[in-house]
Amino acid sequence: MGGSDPLLPEGATGGSGDLVPPDGLCWVSVLSCLLLACCYVGSLYVWRSDLPRDHPTVIKRRFTSVLVVSGLSPLFVLVWREITGIRTGPSLLALMGMRFEGLVPAVVLPLLLTMVLFLGPLMQMVLDCPWTFMDGLRLVFDPWFWTLCFSDMRWLRNQVVAPLTEELVFRACMLPMLVPCAGPSTAMFTCPLFFGVAHFHHVIEQLRFRQGTLSGIFLSAVFQFSYTAVFGVYTAFIFIRTGHLTGPVLCHSFCNYVGFPIISTALEHPRRIIILLSYLLGVFIFFLFLFPFTDPSHYGFPTPVCTLTSSPSSLCLS
Repeated sequence: MGGSDPLLPEGATGGSGDLVPPDGLCWVSVLSCLLLACCYVGSLYVWRSDLPRDHPTVIKRRFTSVLVVSGLSPLFVLVWREITGIRTGPSLLALMGMRFEGLVPAVVLPLLLTMVLFLGPLMQMVLDCPWTFMDGLRLVFDPWFWTLCFSDMRWLRNQVVAPLTEELVFRACMLPMLVPCAGPSTAMFTCPLFFGVAHFHHVIEQLRFRQGTLSGIFLSAVFQFSYTAVFGVYTAFIFIRTGHLTGPVLCHSFCNYVGFPIISTALEHPRRIIILLSYLLGVFIFFLFLFPFTDPSHYGFPTPVCTLTSSPSSLCLS
């Protein structure tokens, strides 16, 4: 990056051109992310109700609160930028992954990469599906099918609202605040911790409605934290490499639809050899194309979030 460093605080000089972080940058960044996470989760509980989380009334109320918090979440980044005094070259929207440059590959390549990773579960779904390919194609282009989907509150939550708001808050807003402090690689592993911890609120509801034993609920919470943290690392990787919010949102929606792969059902399947080979092939192809499919040169090099650090990182290199 030539010219003056866009990250230097007002009045700061960087000697060799390296970033001189303002005092307390990391504290401000971490506390801002923590406050944003608390606001997001807290918004789910502003409504008093004795109904379970999957009840349509509860879902509609929570839509309102999380959409308000998500809509206000860019203000956290603006306030963070004012407090730290960090100047950013790209606009706020570009830093948050909302831009047109490289949009088409950002829609196609990360989703295709994720589908390859889930080749095993997808193969099992195909083998178990009673429909023909043409039946499925007709269903996809049937307006009535999509009308039913968008009228289903659980589908709307899992496939649209949760992926959009969670990726906006936990990736698009938090990563620009963490990268100048920790660098892209560390931020990629730190950001998902807020995302994983935020899902612990499900424990409260499981205990409240006695949905299982105490030990079972605890083990479920640990598993969910681990899974969401790993998934968060992956979507943070996509966000940093592509500089787009679209890819993480689509991958999140797809993973919510497919669900966590259940190997035990694959082992018991009559055609388990084909399914298990699909699992192995999918993982192999995924790692083979992980960096080529997310090459920043496809999306406009360097990606906006990568301009927030003067330290070289392999994540930001083409």
